Amino acid sequence: MSSSPETVVAGGAVCWKIVDGEVRVLLVHRTQHKDISLPKGKVDPGESVPETAQREILEETGLHIILGPYLGRVDYLLPSKKAKEVHYWASEVDPGEAERTPFESNDEIYALEWLGIKKAMKKLTYEHDGDILENFQALFDSGKARTFPIILLRHGKAMPPENWDGPDHTRPLLHRGLLQARNVAAGIKAFGPSLAVSSPAARCLATIEPFIEISGAELKTSKAISQDAYESKGTKASAAIEKRVAKKTPTVFCSHGPVLPQLVSAAAQIGHGGPSKALEKATSLSVGSFSVIHFSKDTDNPHIVAVETHEPPAIPKK
Repeated sequence: MSSSPETVVAGGAVCWKIVDGEVRVLLVHRTQHKDISLPKGKVDPGESVPETAQREILEETGLHIILGPYLGRVDYLLPSKKAKEVHYWASEVDPGEAERTPFESNDEIYALEWLGIKKAMKKLTYEHDGDILENFQALFDSGKARTFPIILLRHGKAMPPENWDGPDHTRPLLHRGLLQARNVAAGIKAFGPSLAVSSPAARCLATIEPFIEISGAELKTSKAISQDAYESKGTKASAAIEKRVAKKTPTVFCSHGPVLPQLVSAAAQIGHGGPSKALEKATSLSVGSFSVIHFSKDTDNPHIVAVETHEPPAIPKK
């Protein structure tokens, strides 16, 4: 996801829970704007949009959320005539946490309200919020609102081969690559992967390290997704994806440019297709970027529900 530097970018979520067998969604009553909307907030310098969405929900509502499938974005002009775009995800909230989470009115939000979708649609101030809620309702009605992510991460910018005397798998990240790894870590964490599978190459291990540090996820290495073990058929890479999808394990794979198309192809085959343009974009990730492939969790055979790609956030100027 990339935008013009002049565009104000924000992230938010349709937070939902099941109460007495019925779905409820969260609306926020904003203090200064005196409106009713979906929770969201602006990107801070150096943040990815998923990181923003998770942080803003916590700050506005007190809820610790994990991002589910991408629901789309809305674009509009601010009173200043500046363009604004807001990206939204679905996020299921544990009903117990929603009830236990204390909330106090503040300068931004003076009230939270959980409503059925029809009532929420009538209460929303802005039509574009209703469009996102309609996207969520379609997803929920399809039985695919609960998902688990398979995240594909390409290692950060590494030392060029011609400038390195040692074996290829020992090539380190450049300073830019180290910054990319640090800046995407929280964005990956927002999707809640509990396992990281990395190529044993030094540049991949260094790229996944910041995510492991902030998430506490389990780390495994796999030669099957290394560049040294690359094979045109991609049998080993496909098996690595199949294993995690079969177990419905939220997983991030850190691998290499030549291997990524094989991982995407395996995911598409298992997931019965998916949005073709989004999957194609996932096959050609730039260094330090990641794609999230959301698989349905409650269906017997996991289907791809959504696919999104994120570039490393711009490094703030000092």
